[in-house]
Amino acid sequence: MLCRAVDGAYDTRKCHEASAARGAAAVIPPRKNAKPWTPTSPGAVERNEALRVSKYLGRAIWRRWSGYHRRSRVESRMNGIKLLSQSLMARDFDRQVAELQARIAVLNGYTTLGRPVTVAVG
Repeated sequence: MLCRAVDGAYDTRKCHEASAARGAAAVIPPRKNAKPWTPTSPGAVERNEALRVSKYLGRAIWRRWSGYHRRSRVESRMNGIKLLSQSLMARDFDRQVAELQARIAVLNGYTTLGRPVTVAVG
């Protein structure tokens, strides 16, 4: 089963119906003022369940429970790669791959420098 995480702007009937028609489990956070839909289709049932669980657990816990928090982590990492440069200099595909790998290595180095070192005391 395919799982797709998108932001709250996709909390529409069309999006839920399209994901249900494809057999995908959409991880779409319900809007803050969301009301339950009449359960006339699989997409509406899935959305109502997400709404019920997010209200029961709270939005922050729902994001971790559903795996939605991984989306924001990936987006922030991709933004870091884009900040290093918007375009590739190499024209050959293999060299483009090497160029992206070098950017990722630089970004990982910066991330490592900013990560605190935790030591157990006692």
